[in-house]
Amino acid sequence: MMQKYTVSLEKIIKDHKFEVLYMPKAASDIYVSTADVNRPGMFLCGYEEYFDSDRVQFIGLTELEYMKSLPEDEGEKTFERLLEKQPVCIIITRGLELPEKYIALAQKHEVPLLLTLDQTSRCMSTIIAYLNVELAPRITRHGVLLEVSGEGVLILGDSGVGKSETALELIKRGHRLIADDAVEIRRVSEKTLVGSAPDNIRHYIELRGVGIINARRIFGMGAVKLTEKIDMVVQLELWDNKKIYDRLGLEDEKMNILGVDVPVTTVPVKPGRNLSIIIEAAAMNNRQKKMGYNAARELLHSLGMTDDIMPDEKELESWQKS
Repeated sequence: MMQKYTVSLEKIIKDHKFEVLYMPKAASDIYVSTADVNRPGMFLCGYEEYFDSDRVQFIGLTELEYMKSLPEDEGEKTFERLLEKQPVCIIITRGLELPEKYIALAQKHEVPLLLTLDQTSRCMSTIIAYLNVELAPRITRHGVLLEVSGEGVLILGDSGVGKSETALELIKRGHRLIADDAVEIRRVSEKTLVGSAPDNIRHYIELRGVGIINARRIFGMGAVKLTEKIDMVVQLELWDNKKIYDRLGLEDEKMNILGVDVPVTTVPVKPGRNLSIIIEAAAMNNRQKKMGYNAARELLHSLGMTDDIMPDEKELESWQKS
């Protein structure tokens, strides 16, 4: 079963600069566990089915004016029905002024109240995107993550195969480091993975024989980045003379990470191969494929080998051995 993550209300308040109208206890002890949010308009009108108290509730101009429009005391009772459900927190948007009686009711039921000047829809979309990242399923992989020619490239391979040394060369060539040694990968949507470095090792690279270096200090702020979408995986492995490596690139290999299929390129390592240039080319080639261009298919087409007249496996094997 996949682990469930939470984020403290304290972190949400700090990251979005919310004003605290009321907090029943330390915000660091209150946790949000779902990226779904809610505008409780239907609930305030009387439909209480399927209400999820774990969701952050948003009250904007429509909800507040509706409660104010009700006969005296009925608006307060309507708001109290919402508070009785013990929502994790309520955010008042547009800088709207909440009546003192409503704040007193929140204190009575110990429900946190926050205030923002932002518009309701905009604030909701911001919080949803934020929570999707903070609460995303995640794993940590041993590898290196860089931004190469605009592509997020995750370099994997056995220890000592040359991942960090290749990353250093790529940084010198103008690309940016996200994480070395440990890459924290989060699935922020059904099709998107985002990688980052753990806080305590961010911007550091381990080089055997040299030690630990700080890429940001040596190469400057332009050489590092906090997070990056993972667009492809480069698998480094020691050259095996008995193995036949792909020389055409017709078949798109995939690696499944957290349920998301990511294109993978296997790069054999041996003396004399410039891995940084190879990875640069692989990144740009992957970008071209996403834009609809495949060099291997164009070559075969120019040779008269269309999709209807493709070389069989023996012909491809003979070509790759040559």
